[in-house]
This record gives sequence, C-alpha cells and structure tokens, in this order.
Amino acid sequence: MFDKQATSFLEDLLITPSPTGFESKGQKIWAGYAGRVADEVQIDAYGSACARLNVAGAQKTLMLEAHCDEIGMIIQYIDDAGFLSINKIGGSDPAIARAKKVCIHARKGIVSGIIGNTAVHLQDRDNQKQPAWKDLFIDIGAQNREEALEMVQVGDPVTFSDDFEFLSDDLLSGRALDNRIGGFMIAEVLRNLASRIKDLKVNVIALNAVQEEIGGFGARMMSYRLMPDAALVTDVTHATDTPGINQKEHGRVKLGSGPSVTHGAGNHSGLVERIERIATDKKLPLQHEASGVRTGTDTDSIYYQQSGIPSALISVPLRYMHSPVEMVSMEDVQNLVTLMEETALSLDKTETFRVLDL
Repeated sequence: MFDKQATSFLEDLLITPSPTGFESKGQKIWAGYAGRVADEVQIDAYGSACARLNVAGAQKTLMLEAHCDEIGMIIQYIDDAGFLSINKIGGSDPAIARAKKVCIHARKGIVSGIIGNTAVHLQDRDNQKQPAWKDLFIDIGAQNREEALEMVQVGDPVTFSDDFEFLSDDLLSGRALDNRIGGFMIAEVLRNLASRIKDLKVNVIALNAVQEEIGGFGARMMSYRLMPDAALVTDVTHATDTPGINQKEHGRVKLGSGPSVTHGAGNHSGLVERIERIATDKKLPLQHEASGVRTGTDTDSIYYQQSGIPSALISVPLRYMHSPVEMVSMEDVQNLVTLMEETALSLDKTETFRVLDL
C-alpha cells in the first residue's frame, strides 16, 4: 500500500508529540520530508509549514491542507508537595485522563509522570463522578515544590505517552492520528504529484497548519497569505459505526468504507461535485456528510479569506477521536490520497470555480 519511505515518515510523525502551541518538532519532520520533492518550503512565524510544486505556465494554484497539532495538557500550578495541576490544550477529555502515563515536555527534556487516580476504596461518593481538569494532578515523584521545579515549570506541555500499533494489516491505532494522519496524507499527495509533474496543470501547495485544535488560526494566517485558487482540506471525521452512537444525529460513516466528503457550510458545491465525479471515474469509495453551520475543521478558517477560496473537506474516518487509542483504516488513507491526487490532476490551468455564472 505505502512504501517503506512513507511508512517510516508516518512512524516519525506519530512518535513526535506536537501539542497545540508546541508543534515545532513535528513540523521539522514534516517539512524535511515534503522538502525532498518540493520546489520550495516556507514556514511562518507560528510554525505552519507549506511545500510548493511549481508548474511551468500554470496560472492557478491548488492548496492541500491538514493541521499538525494535537490535543494535550499544560502545567498550570505546582503545589508545595510537588504535585502538578493541569489544564487542557484543545478538546482534551478529563474523563479518560485518570491513571494515564504522561510525558511532560520540559526544557531540559522529557519528564515522565502519572495522572493520579485515588484507589476506589479511598474515594467518597462525590469523587466517583466524572472529573473536571481542576480535579486532576500529575505525580512526577517529586518530594516538594522545589524538587519539582528542578524538573518542570508552569507552562510545560503534556501529552499521553501511549504509542501506536497496528491491530491488523489495515487498522492503525494510537495517539494523535487526529491529525498527524492528515499531514502524512498531504505529504504523500505532494510526493505522488511530483512524480507525475508532466500531467499536472496547476501549482500545488501542501500546507501543514498549526493551532487547529484551538480555532484554526494557523490555517487562517497562511491561507490569507497564500491565497490559492482552490483548497482541498483533509482531517479526520467521526466513524459512527461503533456501539452507542446515534447515526440519525451524527450521520453514518463507517471505518474501511472510504473517505468522506462534506456537503454544506463552507464547502464549495462545484469543488465537491468535482470530487464526486473523480471518485466515480476512478472507482474510489466515497462516503458523505452534511454540515449545516460549521465543519469544525480548518475549512472554516480558509474558505472566507479575502475574496474567498473555493474549498472542500475530504475526511478519513476515525474511531475514538481525542483519545490515546484513535483508529483509522490505512485503506481509507490510501483511497483519500488517491482521490486528492486525481482531483489535483483533473484541474485545468485556467480552472475557475463559481457557483453561478451570469
């Protein structure tokens, strides 16, 4: 499915923590890989990275976009006994944090810790409710505040220490697949297009943006600067095929049944129709989602910039979002890469997307 070079790149991305606001280490890996095939690589002040393929005579530019940041935690307070109070980065869920091993990314290196979980025998009834972040703390084995401060400080980011693993030849599980898998996919599309440059009629920019998990600010800054003529955005979406999910409320998206295209909100109908046609022509599986207000992805930050950027969201189904055991199908990943690649190759050098021509 993917060659050894791509697989090694994906592993490097997955084991390199990049919580929102602290994405630089992961971005160095991404930019280094994409830079092998790109004509130029650009990084802005906050760490969003883009790699460009220039096509001679091309008048139009397509942007492929994903976000590089992951949810996490941050040290907010250190008490006199050396325990660390924490708060969330992005949409982290305190309900799954208890009794987890964590990595604190301190200036001197990684410090290991444990999110404390009082034994059930010692809990009163009030302590058995779902915790808030203010109820949680990290134990790093320090004897007091002074000893803790020798290892960490307020403001250090924290991630779960869970690694990734293949549960089968197809299913990959781990932390931060949201949205490290997106950065992997746009880099692979760029790599594939570089090998087919003679067939490409538009310039292509791959943008791996920071700060999606707190509002899409990286994509907002870079898309305003770059102003492509169209954008294909990729992120993860909820696979709703596990027990207890109301599909009438959340839609029907199955793991292993192909990528999903979103209709409505900031998604440009002409670009969505092109994606649907390419999927049909190339016999690629495609699922469908509806978005009445916001997609909750960087699409919302891109499409309205300046005079407007025709944009479309193509997502890979993901189980257990914002947890250390997220899961994707690599067949879905491959199909999404192919769909984005073929959509890019279908664009003409004078392509213009309009909803209505008068």
